Amino acid sequence: MNNLYIKTLDHLKTKQKILFLTTSNRWSGEEGGEKPKSTLLAEKFAKDLGEKVKIIDVTKLKIYSCEGNVSTEKGNSCGQKEANLKDNEKNPSACHRCWASLNNKDDELWQISKSLFESDCVIFFGSVRWGQMNSFYQKLIERLTWLENRHSTLGEDNLLGKIDAGIIAVGHNWHGKEVIETQKQVLKFYGFNVVDDICWNWQFTEDENSEDNESYLKASKVFMEEFID
Repeated sequence: MNNLYIKTLDHLKTKQKILFLTTSNRWSGEEGGEKPKSTLLAEKFAKDLGEKVKIIDVTKLKIYSCEGNVSTEKGNSCGQKEANLKDNEKNPSACHRCWASLNNKDDELWQISKSLFESDCVIFFGSVRWGQMNSFYQKLIERLTWLENRHSTLGEDNLLGKIDAGIIAVGHNWHGKEVIETQKQVLKFYGFNVVDDICWNWQFTEDENSEDNESYLKASKVFMEEFID
């Protein structure tokens, strides 16, 4: 088993309630279709750790885009108390404050925030696409800006300081290490306790020009041998 997997597993064994947020996707209409590598990895960890892990597939939720309330001509209104989601089922902590959740009644970001506040560790799983984390991850991170804004701009308490956070990304041939370093800093800005042992990237090759189909087929086989089989 890959040493990165072992280090992550060892840390997760010390936690009580873990949330995995998977953000990579495949077309769901194909009969017997495959799952993304990063999702398979999350499921492997969950199998090894048992019932203390909850997995949420972010790609299956209806999450609206961030409205950009951090930076308007009226200033920064993100995460204000007036944006609190008034719903005891969706927001039992009374901490979910996002205008987009109020403006879109069918928005499902609350499923993530509710589980997050109940957890002592969260790992974001996803894919590197064109040198960045995939679009589902980016949409999620932007929609969680109110968590950072609460303490950095509004001067209130940090809700995330006692939650360990990590990010695990899977890519093929370019920029994976840089992506992880950037997102680690993002999670630190948000206020999480970012743990190095649960932050890493798996990339098949360092050759950024390796784009032939044979390379992708081999990458899938090697990944499965290292982590899943």
